[in-house]
Amino acid sequence: MWTQKTIQLKARARGFHLITRDIEQALPELAGVSVGLLHVFIQHTSASLTINENADPTVRVDFEEVFSRLVPENQPYYKHNDEGPDDLPAHIKSSLLGPSLTIPVTDGRLALGTWQGIYLCEHRDYGGSRRLVLTLHGE
Repeated sequence: MWTQKTIQLKARARGFHLITRDIEQALPELAGVSVGLLHVFIQHTSASLTINENADPTVRVDFEEVFSRLVPENQPYYKHNDEGPDDLPAHIKSSLLGPSLTIPVTDGRLALGTWQGIYLCEHRDYGGSRRLVLTLHGE
């Protein structure tokens, strides 16, 4: 069985946001998959995806702090700044984390660990809504 959907996530502020439920709610077909894979792809170059801690919200705050220090804005050597000081840093952060995830599906559920959740990593101050392509394959 293969199914593919594109979903639109609401605009979010810069930061790391749990979107596991958004994805699960968009895919009622998960319930019928005993074994499979879900591929999640974000169609943007200034936001990314990752999997990490889903319980303590301070982890997401710390992630934003670390990435903002790792890739600071307003550097004199940046050439690409047409859309503001967060433009190129957002592209770099997106490349570091990546545009996609592949998650096992077991007995109708995402086979995430107890403390794992899927993050939308919004790297722009005003990134707008974000599109995800969800591709589910399994039996």
